[in-house]
Amino acid sequence: MPTTICTWNINSVRLREPIVLKLLQEQQPDVLCLQECKSLVELIPTQNFADLGYTHMVARGQKGYNGVAILSRIPMTDAGHRQFVGKKDARHCAATLENGMTIHNFYVPAGGDIPDVEKNDKFDHKLKFLNEMRDWFHADAPEKSVLVGDLNIAPREDDVWNHKQLLKIVSHTPIECEHLAQVQDSANWVDITRQDIPDGNLYSWWSYRARDWDAADKGRRLDHVWATPDISNAAHSSRVYRDARGWEKPSDHAPVFATFDL
Repeated sequence: MPTTICTWNINSVRLREPIVLKLLQEQQPDVLCLQECKSLVELIPTQNFADLGYTHMVARGQKGYNGVAILSRIPMTDAGHRQFVGKKDARHCAATLENGMTIHNFYVPAGGDIPDVEKNDKFDHKLKFLNEMRDWFHADAPEKSVLVGDLNIAPREDDVWNHKQLLKIVSHTPIECEHLAQVQDSANWVDITRQDIPDGNLYSWWSYRARDWDAADKGRRLDHVWATPDISNAAHSSRVYRDARGWEKPSDHAPVFATFDL
């Protein structure tokens, strides 16, 4: 049975509830994973989501920052969460669907502006967060699992608008890409988006600073869908829903979709 999963950094689920509802109505994913919800769990506007059939939610939240949520119209159970680098900052949650698939929803730290662990605590936090992800999956190899979220790294040259110009920009530096590759290798995660769309420039984030983000098209692929090898061949129909970046009061991220036949 096909299950369509969407991941989207929403940049405040309460502020942008109208476009979440628009996405659910128009695209009707089975599961929507949100990052940067910026809300306590009890303040997430669940009733309007439930009215559209998304009656199940697993979430972790905090006031004003971070936060992750999984909305589903398929029954699911809370599969827990993990805290990283000694912080209680609501950057991970997991849920298991009726078909046995476990979805991990991540919001990896952005890392600040300076790619130097000595000068920038935020960058140090990001690299340590990735190391702990790597060690966790290496020690406890997941099966029948999908990892989605805003991983805040665009790893490939064609995941950014200009590889050479961004080599010293946080999100595309070699050390970040190396750390993300180690996370991916730790459980042999398959990059489903690039499995389906192997060639060409592909972005999921465009800065608010651009006067005309669409025309400039200076994007980065920061949002990812991975799967464990045992289910990677069941994945198809990956896409970035670029139109959503142009909606009223948009997030600076676009939703990313993939479907799994399980």
